[in-house]
Amino acid sequence: MTDLPRIPLAGVIGHPIAHSRSPALHGFWLKRYGIKGHYIPMDISPANLKEALSFLPKLGFVGLNVTIPHKEAVLGLADVVSDRAALIGAANTLIFRKDGKIHADNTDGAGFVANLRQHAPRWEPTSRPAAIFGAGGAARAVIAALVELGVPEIRIANRTRPRAEALRGDFGARLQVTDWVHAPNMIRDCGLVINATSLGMTGKADFRIPLDALAPGTVVTDLVYTPLMTQFLIEAADRGAHVVDGLGMLLHQAAPGFERWFDHRPEVDDATRQAVLGA
Repeated sequence: MTDLPRIPLAGVIGHPIAHSRSPALHGFWLKRYGIKGHYIPMDISPANLKEALSFLPKLGFVGLNVTIPHKEAVLGLADVVSDRAALIGAANTLIFRKDGKIHADNTDGAGFVANLRQHAPRWEPTSRPAAIFGAGGAARAVIAALVELGVPEIRIANRTRPRAEALRGDFGARLQVTDWVHAPNMIRDCGLVINATSLGMTGKADFRIPLDALAPGTVVTDLVYTPLMTQFLIEAADRGAHVVDGLGMLLHQAAPGFERWFDHRPEVDDATRQAVLGA
C-alpha cells in the first residue's frame, strides 16, 4: 500500500481559547482554496505547554498561532526566534520545521501595518508623529512596526508610567512618554492615533480619554475588535477622523502563518471579513 501524504494540521493555542475567531478565519481560507488541511483551537494550560509543543508535530501539526497567556513563554521553548519576535518579546506564530526545529515569529506588527495600508492608504508614516495608548504586548508589536516605517516621533501613555518608560528604554528616544492624566494632549498634531489597551472591549472598562485635540483627517485605529466600532472609534469619527477598526489586523497577522503552513498566500478581502464576523 502506497503511503499517502499527511494532511497538514495547524491550530491556535491559548488558555482560554473558546473566544478565538482564528478557527473561523483559517477554516474559511482552507475551504476557499480547496486545501486539504485542518485548523483546530486547543485550550492548553501553561503547565502543559512544553509537552504540547513537543508532541503536536508528531501528530502532523505544521504550526500554531499563539495567544494569551503563551505568547512570551513560547520564546523560551522555540529553537529559532525571529529578530522581530525577540525585539517584541513575544511570538504569535510558530512553524514546526521539517528538521524538527520550532521557529517562533511575531506577525502582529506586520498585520497592523497591512490593515492601515488597506483601509487608510493615504497615511504617510514619516510625515507626522503617532500617539499610542497602552504599553502591553500589542503596543510593543505596533511600536516596533512604526519605528521600522520611520515614524518620526511616537508618543505613548500608559496607566502605569513605568511600563511605558520600559518601552522607551527598549526602542529609544523616538518614544516620548506622557503621563496618563495628560494623555489627551499628546494626540495634538498626530497623523496616527492608536488604542492598544483593552479599554472599550466588550466586558472591559470604557475608554474615557477625551479626544478634543484630535484633528480632522487623523487616522485613528483601535486594536479592539469586539465591538467592531468601539466608543473610541465612534468619537473619533464624530470629530472627522479616518477610523480603521481592529478586525483587519487580526486578518492580516494570520496570513503569513497560513502561507507557511499550507503553502498558499490567502487574500484578505471583504468576504474574509464577513466570514469571521458571521462566525
